[in-house]
Amino acid sequence: MGRTVVVLGGGISGLAASYHLSRAPCPPKVVLVEGSERLGGWIRSVRGPNGAIFELGPRGIRPAGALGARTLLLVSELGLDSEVLPVRGDHPAAQNRFLYVGGALHALPTGLRGLLRPSPPFSKPLFWAGLRELTKPRGKEPDETVHSFAQRRLGPEVASLAMDSLCRGVFAGNSRELSIRSCFPSLFQAEQTHRSVLLGLLLGAGRTPQPDSALIRQALAERWSQWSLRGGLEMLPQALETHLTSRGVSVLRGQPVCGLSLQAEGRWKVSLRDSSLEADHVISAIPASVLSELLPAEAAPLARALSAITAVSVAVVNLQYRGAHLPVQVMLGGSWLQTLEASGCVLSQELFQQRAQEAAATQLGLKELPSHCLVHLHKNCIPQYTLGHWQKLEAARQFLAAHRLPLTLAGASYEGVAVNDCIESGRQAAVSVLGTEPNS
Repeated sequence: MGRTVVVLGGGISGLAASYHLSRAPCPPKVVLVEGSERLGGWIRSVRGPNGAIFELGPRGIRPAGALGARTLLLVSELGLDSEVLPVRGDHPAAQNRFLYVGGALHALPTGLRGLLRPSPPFSKPLFWAGLRELTKPRGKEPDETVHSFAQRRLGPEVASLAMDSLCRGVFAGNSRELSIRSCFPSLFQAEQTHRSVLLGLLLGAGRTPQPDSALIRQALAERWSQWSLRGGLEMLPQALETHLTSRGVSVLRGQPVCGLSLQAEGRWKVSLRDSSLEADHVISAIPASVLSELLPAEAAPLARALSAITAVSVAVVNLQYRGAHLPVQVMLGGSWLQTLEASGCVLSQELFQQRAQEAAATQLGLKELPSHCLVHLHKNCIPQYTLGHWQKLEAARQFLAAHRLPLTLAGASYEGVAVNDCIESGRQAAVSVLGTEPNS
């Protein structure tokens, strides 16, 4: 009788893990368990009254690097090539980036000319920050905050303006708390390998071979900055679900996991609300803190390591304005939302809509009232890779290896919060369980 693998969590990581398990030459029996009534996790698309797509979560995926290419390969395997909507390199959206500082929007410099002249909000040409970076010695600490790393290598302005904004945009977090090693591993590795971040990136530090397909070649030729799907990004998890069903994967919705226990023969008992499952192996693609509460007493050290991986909430507000082809998406989070949550304030849709409209009016000049608004609060959706995050992961890996637990960790809690990272974590989890690469 073949093995049974239970995958916990029907977000994009769990779907990807199930997908790659199902494509093995001799696939195990796969059961995907999702606590809510829908799959896709934070990826959710809604069509507005005028036909516009409102993304309640991620609104685009970047095609860059090996992980971006792997996601495009997945899109092709699912037959979604004709649904892809790319932002090409010559599009204004790909060529213009802005920082909102001191009550004004500032275009980030581009090209060599932009680096050689002062560009507000920076007081000096960014060329000097690059020159400074090339002359700085390699850091000696095993980890460092993003702000400390950027300040040491690029100067206080780049750290406080550019890197702080990047951390808020990607992680809804504080650059003075987040880990450079875990949040931006390519920058950390570039310095460790080549002493300089710029040299390391130019020489391809950490670059890995990427797959090939017609869609990947098109993305490279047209220099896509990001892409979405014609019916919204939720088309991706929907296509994955269709594929899994066709491959005989059991998908259980509305079945929150209540606990995990190890049986005498080394198998898992997965307790659900109304029933239970037995599994030879479990892939957990649920948040680390949630998993920590499900583990048995004999895995208490693992539970402690996982419970220390926290997450923050983000409100996504879509504002549709008359005459505009696309809705404006405003993400609200960070210390502002954390303070509201801690104070016990009622987090109403009206509060988020008002704050989003104020931001759109102040930063984009959209003074009129929106014709349509959609608010969605994602509770504890973005894990925070704070200083020393790598040590938590190492403690978890060592415990799993020492006790030979048939448990594999996947998802945004560990090594990347972007959609590409989550899909890759699911693939890697499947490879770990199968002991070999699944068929492409």
